[in-house]
Amino acid sequence: MKLEKDNNIAIFDTFKTHKNRFTGEAKRQRGIIIHLATEQSPELRTRTSIAHAIAKKHNIVWQNIYSGIFRDLDEVLIPSGIVKVEGRLPLRRGPRALQLEGVPFYELTEAGLLVASSIEELGNNRTKILESYISSISTTDENEKIMYNGFLLLLTLSPSLVYKMINEYIYAYSTGQVENIIPIDVKKLQYVISKQIAIEREFVEAFDTLQEGQKDLIKKFFKIVG
Repeated sequence: MKLEKDNNIAIFDTFKTHKNRFTGEAKRQRGIIIHLATEQSPELRTRTSIAHAIAKKHNIVWQNIYSGIFRDLDEVLIPSGIVKVEGRLPLRRGPRALQLEGVPFYELTEAGLLVASSIEELGNNRTKILESYISSISTTDENEKIMYNGFLLLLTLSPSLVYKMINEYIYAYSTGQVENIIPIDVKKLQYVISKQIAIEREFVEAFDTLQEGQKDLIKKFFKIVG
């Protein structure tokens, strides 16, 4: 069942007339998540620093996107549980109230790290983030153990397949089809990806029944056409 939310993340949003182009909101939110996933220094994880980093990457003036980043954080990413305020930095100049309160700096939540693993621009960091997240999960449920261990094994064998599943899962969250993405459980994942991986499942099950000569032929076939 689709759940209506007012703070859906927009990292997969594209223009209606250009499906291969992300909207400005999608670019900003992806940029925020990428920055927080890779930047360690608290001083470089404030709103202003995030705006500077994203503006430099896109060769634009940081002041032009600051208000958008402010809105993305306060109205979308924080309410949706993707980002949280990690702490506040003392301010020596500026309004008295800000000096007393300090400037907030941000970090990704557990859900935010999972969302980050769906962003292609992070490159090899996606695998590290996802491995770290899955390895940290503790469960006594046998099916979930199989699921988590399967993810870790597939990350070494076929990372593209894992990314496909994770992207479908995060996309379902971004469109309100699932309410929470953590923890990943069997029912939620099955609800989202069972149809999307029907081809892969059919192939694995069929391949397992083939004779060795047939398996060799299939391997050669994919090597030639791929």
